[in-house]
Amino acid sequence: MKKKMTISLIIGTAISFIALYFAFQNVPIADLFHYLASINYFWLMPSVLFVGFAFLVRVLRWQVILTSVEKVSFWKAYHPMMIGFMLNCILPARVGELARPAILQQKEKVAFTAGLATVAAERVFDLIILISLSVIIFSSISIDPNLEIGFGDYLLNKETLTAIGRNMIILCALLIAVIILISIDTSRHLLKTGIMGIPTLFFFLKSGVKEKIGRFVCTPLIQVVDNIAAGFGLIKNFKRISICLGLSVAVWMLHAVSYYIMMLGCPGIDLSFYEMTAVMIIISFAIALPSVPGFWGLWEAGGRFALTLFAVSNSDAAGFALASHAVQMFPVIFIGLISAVIYGVNIKNISYQKKNGS
Repeated sequence: MKKKMTISLIIGTAISFIALYFAFQNVPIADLFHYLASINYFWLMPSVLFVGFAFLVRVLRWQVILTSVEKVSFWKAYHPMMIGFMLNCILPARVGELARPAILQQKEKVAFTAGLATVAAERVFDLIILISLSVIIFSSISIDPNLEIGFGDYLLNKETLTAIGRNMIILCALLIAVIILISIDTSRHLLKTGIMGIPTLFFFLKSGVKEKIGRFVCTPLIQVVDNIAAGFGLIKNFKRISICLGLSVAVWMLHAVSYYIMMLGCPGIDLSFYEMTAVMIIISFAIALPSVPGFWGLWEAGGRFALTLFAVSNSDAAGFALASHAVQMFPVIFIGLISAVIYGVNIKNISYQKKNGS
């Protein structure tokens, strides 16, 4: 296992370096290091604090969503969330989204599918706010159709960002449709009836075989549907939905404030809060593309593209993108590792240990 993890780490590091090369291939390295040295890091601490505040609000939101399944204390929600986000930063395929409900299942006995449904519900709220913000922001910002920044096989331009935004809207609509379908008693009953009718499709099989299909396939599927419905149970509560939407707005505003404060210490960049919010949204759209762990490369390419819209030079844009990435990511990794120690999560094999180490 140790050998496999070492190989995986080496490959991931190599991919990250390649990603960063593509993101900064047109930026003189000397200019980049000079810019990073010129940043006033006095603004680093308040920027990091606002990142921390954003995650505290995320935990509160997850608590509200989890009440449809089971009441979980703040810290019992905080540690799984930070571990999940930390894993998203260091491992591929966003495995942290799966780790969070797995930890919740191990520690709080919450069904995995129910926990996963609450994570999906969180993502729906994030999508709703990001899409809403993008509509507001981009209605007053024009993107030069000739402006583009290459990153490996990707080409960030107006068309790419428009396509990502359109896909996010479609994804959000599909998720909401699934939530409604599973959460409404009538449609869920019809779905469960259809599942229980699966064995009848195999009329040519013996009754014993059909009985096993019902017991080992249909019954577990019914349980999954019920768990998902429990995870999305807040759809029936307008008050909880309103609270989650309000908390979601707070999450993204806190992240935007973090970006803005970081900018105050960066020479060559003098944007309004409104414009820095646009930069944050474009970076969020860029990292929605498949990428290496931690979004290295795509984050920087998205940041350069966004800042270029506001006449920021390549060197200044690249330096800010790299610095802001570090501010948004490294505290999450550090806190996630601490939470993993507290909660007894073995990062090497993504297994969960008891406090006594057994």
